[in-house]
Amino acid sequence: MASRPQLRQLGLNTGKKARLHRILFQHGVGNGTAMFLPYDQGLEHGPRDFFANPDAGDPAYIVKLALRGGFNGIAVQIGVAEKFYWDYAGEVPLVLKLNGRTEIPAADHPLSPLNADVADAARLGADAVGYTLYVGSPAQEEDFAQFRKVREDAHHYGLPLIVWAYPRGSAVDAKGGKDSFYAVDYAARTATELGADIVKVNFPHPEHRKGARAEYDTDVSPSQAIEAVVRSAARTYVLVSGGEKADDAEMLDKARMAMDAGALGLIFGRNVWQRPCEESLALVDQLKVILAKYPAA
Repeated sequence: MASRPQLRQLGLNTGKKARLHRILFQHGVGNGTAMFLPYDQGLEHGPRDFFANPDAGDPAYIVKLALRGGFNGIAVQIGVAEKFYWDYAGEVPLVLKLNGRTEIPAADHPLSPLNADVADAARLGADAVGYTLYVGSPAQEEDFAQFRKVREDAHHYGLPLIVWAYPRGSAVDAKGGKDSFYAVDYAARTATELGADIVKVNFPHPEHRKGARAEYDTDVSPSQAIEAVVRSAARTYVLVSGGEKADDAEMLDKARMAMDAGALGLIFGRNVWQRPCEESLALVDQLKVILAKYPAA
């Protein structure tokens, strides 16, 4: 079992360290692991993601679910934060997503524009901010420049910066695809190189290697792939995404492999709230049992 870096090893300023300590040890399992509930899909995918469970279309339902489930934080866009988070402000940590895009335009030249800034997050009482970075996009240069300002502001306000590191674009598609081992590994390292405190990645699929660089065109198990991704992130914490809805056994296996590889924790959205409330909480309880086995050093 790989070990995660300790807070004192992360090079954080006082504000970031205090907020991360609060997130990791005063919420969730409370042992230094994390389970976040992302709810930015209404912008990214539209209302279609709520068809499986219409209750999930109500942000108030999701905030309450995050509280009842004992999540370490809920990630939402600014409109939802301003209209719905105040009901439970301080009871569940807020991760304010600063950028986002719709899925309507073609995805061959993606850039996620800023919809809020770090000052908004501070005003709303957020404990962290989130930024979507499209690694490999033709708009990557503009994305990097936009991200630099966010990184500087997050440091100034003492807010931990979580990067949704998503490989995207036609060049990525030609090199194994967005969930290939090559793409996910590169995305994790890119977030580290650019100054993320935490990086969110999709679980790598090493079998997706058509067109990938030669170093990745080899037989690697899923557990070996996620271990390599965590190593590539170095002293940047790793959150593993649940992605599209899958069966419970697959999600639990993914969680175990991620935690055994040294990940900080999980960020499962659709796999939690695309089902009735009590079923959601039952899955969350099983995930918390796994997280409880991986306390911080």
